[in-house]
Amino acid sequence: MTNDRPNKKITRVGADDGTPSTVPPATPKSGVPFLASKESKAKAKQLRLFAFLAWLVAIGLQAYAIFGVLFQAPVNMTLLIILIVVILALALTGSSLWKKANRLDPASEKDKVKFFIQNQLGAIMGVLAFLPLVILIFTNKDLSGKQKGIVGSIAVVALLIAGIAGIDFDPPSIEQYTEETAMVEALNAGYNNVFWSPSGTRYHIYSDCSYIDSERTVEIFEGTVAKARELKNINELCSRCRSRAMREKDISEEDLADTMKNILETVEE
Repeated sequence: MTNDRPNKKITRVGADDGTPSTVPPATPKSGVPFLASKESKAKAKQLRLFAFLAWLVAIGLQAYAIFGVLFQAPVNMTLLIILIVVILALALTGSSLWKKANRLDPASEKDKVKFFIQNQLGAIMGVLAFLPLVILIFTNKDLSGKQKGIVGSIAVVALLIAGIAGIDFDPPSIEQYTEETAMVEALNAGYNNVFWSPSGTRYHIYSDCSYIDSERTVEIFEGTVAKARELKNINELCSRCRSRAMREKDISEEDLADTMKNILETVEE
């Protein structure tokens, strides 16, 4: 692991032992499956609770929109549209909190059903928050065709936004975290330590990598692979750092593949 540091403020995240960023963390034991910390699990639990509360309120408002507005003649169109917007905001909030919780405490890919439900629950709840309302809008006899077209279109668009926004197209998993960490450890002398910038989409092994050590970067963050995923949803190693580490440590693609295979086989045992 390099000790070079650019003239940037480097902030270590996730270190609660007071260790300065100039001192690398203790070398971890390679081949250990990723396990969320107690702190991460507690945060994830809290975020999931808030997500469920947001979804429950959204579904409650949907019930009010149906029984308190839609089934009352004449239908208050303005109030119905306002409720749709509020329900959408709550659904999106719940999905965002749920995704962040999953990054803190990911599921295992081994249980396919649980993995799917945990990672795509935001999309499921987003659809449930609107589907009954959409159906009842288009089947309501008290609404004219024009009214159905206006409020129905708004409700359908809201349903699509909530459903699509709730989908996790790159769901985190224990296996993914373990593999990503193994890659960094294999290239970084056993250290699970990376760097990233506030606007970056890749994490880096070297703090002086030109991609982050630039005039545009004021602050660089340092932490584990899991922290990079948790805080910035970054799950890919910088290609330049990867090539540099392989060159400096004289590691071939075959050597790296064998090292990764050995680490992951240890995890699966």
